[in-house]
Amino acid sequence: MKQSILIGVAGGSGAGKTTVLRALLEQIGEERVAYVYHDSYYRDLGYLSPTERAEVNFDHPDALETDLLIQHLKRLQMGEAVDVPIYDFTTHTRRHETRRLEPKPVILVEGILILADRALREMMDIKIYVDTDADLRFIRRLKRDIEDRGRTIQSVIEQYEETVRPMHNSFVEPSKRYADIIIPEGGFNPIPIDMLVARIEKITEKTWRE
Repeated sequence: MKQSILIGVAGGSGAGKTTVLRALLEQIGEERVAYVYHDSYYRDLGYLSPTERAEVNFDHPDALETDLLIQHLKRLQMGEAVDVPIYDFTTHTRRHETRRLEPKPVILVEGILILADRALREMMDIKIYVDTDADLRFIRRLKRDIEDRGRTIQSVIEQYEETVRPMHNSFVEPSKRYADIIIPEGGFNPIPIDMLVARIEKITEKTWRE
């Protein structure tokens, strides 16, 4: 059976993980890559009131249904398609529709906490940590949450102070020691991206050569 290579891209919120993922997609070829965001697996909080949802610590590992992600990754590696949840960050609920994901030679999984979970990181062939200064990460998060997730400046600042920064220090930053590759400045650093692509090509040409 053809075996996919599983690559994890971790790092703090706003570090540039998605930029790295896009750079890899561009060089490897999107038709050869199945990409999964850990954020898609946030637990559905539809049973809580809007006030209660706002009080949830979304930067703690318990906020995510990682077991389901692991199940989906195992199925992709076995050559099976999966239905990935679609999470609505404005309401903190999962939508009724899902995203159909087909198995590909390369599976990319991205998220701030993917290296903090032992069972998840042990599945990975290559573990990447995107390392970016805290002030730049905060600015990027502020812009994203206001523009894409309908948050107010005050709510973003409060969340950063109360949960994002403490959880980063407790779970995200310590997980850097498990990385095989640390990329400074995200996708704006082309040298490690080129090295990664070369390594991926070498592995996949053996298992997925027609």
